[in-house]
Amino acid sequence: MKLYYAPGVCSLSPHIALEEAGLKHTLVKTDIRAKKIEGGGDYTAINSLGYVPALALDDGTILTEGPAIVQYIADQAPDKKLAPANGTPARYRLQSWLNFISTEVHKGFSPLFNAQMPDAAKQFARDRLAIRFAHLDAHLAKNAYLMGEAFSVADAYCFTVLRWTVPTKIDLAPYPNLQAYMKRVEARPGVQAAMKAEGLI
Repeated sequence: MKLYYAPGVCSLSPHIALEEAGLKHTLVKTDIRAKKIEGGGDYTAINSLGYVPALALDDGTILTEGPAIVQYIADQAPDKKLAPANGTPARYRLQSWLNFISTEVHKGFSPLFNAQMPDAAKQFARDRLAIRFAHLDAHLAKNAYLMGEAFSVADAYCFTVLRWTVPTKIDLAPYPNLQAYMKRVEARPGVQAAMKAEGLI
């Protein structure tokens, strides 16, 4: 498998999943602004939309969209229990978390990275994110991870997007459970390995 990634962006989530699953993979660094692959090549030939992640399977299939990719990775290493079995209520709960992170948190950061966005719009985005952070903080007051006591691919995604509070200067101090969760996830060997490989630590 080949993971097309850019350091520190949402492709860190499937990178963590690959490390946690212990699956053999190669990394292909991508310049998502220039749409170029390191060493040469047009990234839009891999994903016409030009964003990461993309996962190239050994048979040539290309998977895109992080929540789908991390579930595929988890299903290749069922013994690691990174996702509940397909068809179970717990799997739909995992999908619920992945959708929440994708639509309510990940996309919530987008205005904050847009230099053309007016300050009022950025403040609106910050206020919306604060409500989502409070929801996560309350859940993590009673749970070590999003799915309970066990780490899952939803945590890889949540950790990845919450790291963006640093460049956007959002203080997580009002959310002590969220802060503790971030430290807990960051300490995992698979997370450390992915971050080191991307030059993030």
